[in-house]
Amino acid sequence: MKILVFGDIGQLGQELQLQAGDITLEVRGLEDADFTNPEACAQWIRETDADAVINAVAYTAVDKAEEEEALALQINATTPALLAQVAAERGLPFVHVSTDYVYEGNGTQLWTPDAPTAPINAYGRTKLAGDEAVVAAGGAYAILRTSWVVSAHGHNFIKTMLRLGADRDRLTIIHDQVGAPTPARDLARACLSIASQLCEDAGKSGIYHMQGAPLASWADFAREIFAQADLPCEVVNIPTSDYPTPAARPLNSRLDCATLETVFGIAQPDWTQGLAEILNDLGETS
Repeated sequence: MKILVFGDIGQLGQELQLQAGDITLEVRGLEDADFTNPEACAQWIRETDADAVINAVAYTAVDKAEEEEALALQINATTPALLAQVAAERGLPFVHVSTDYVYEGNGTQLWTPDAPTAPINAYGRTKLAGDEAVVAAGGAYAILRTSWVVSAHGHNFIKTMLRLGADRDRLTIIHDQVGAPTPARDLARACLSIASQLCEDAGKSGIYHMQGAPLASWADFAREIFAQADLPCEVVNIPTSDYPTPAARPLNSRLDCATLETVFGIAQPDWTQGLAEILNDLGETS
């Protein structure tokens, strides 16, 4: 099997290449596929001999998107829309990664894939527009909404906590935003499996959730990082209101992942085990 992958240097893009196994990947990075040029990107799908397409490209600078919504919309919606359309025309399944930020983020309930969407920031609006465009393309597809993606690659919460925790005895971390980390390694494996299964059964098309387990706040996550890395840094809970940001953040990022397991046989990963693997990759003691 061969899969055309857009995105090579992000957390997911790197893990897709590491987890591909027997699957052949045709990877197109920024030098080949600039997502501000939809037609150039779509041409790769027109010419590929791959069996499926995975889009691992996204504008994820949540706060910056408040000032660059047009650019975020281009990368998160306009270009994916054309890619999904061309993939549909060629009969290629299209796997697209999205976010919990498409939901309003209130309450304490688990968001199901069919829950009403109501993004509270520019990033969420652009990702929702992309989701809607992929569905509208009419081909075989899977939209995988996820949260708090982490890995040993790039910039993420784990690396920030390791850096700060090594220098400080005490950190204040938000405790009223609840969701769960999702290891990029597990997310990549899921995308590869989903693409393969869609080639066999387009009837599995739909919107799905993937999130690590168990549920946690950012403060809980930080404590686990420090515990596994053996860093004696105290974590003090604070509310979101004590840490204002340009973009509003959802307080409730709890995702119901049941249909992902029912349809594709993919269970929620244990993020604490994923964290241990990431720390090992980074050379941290645990």
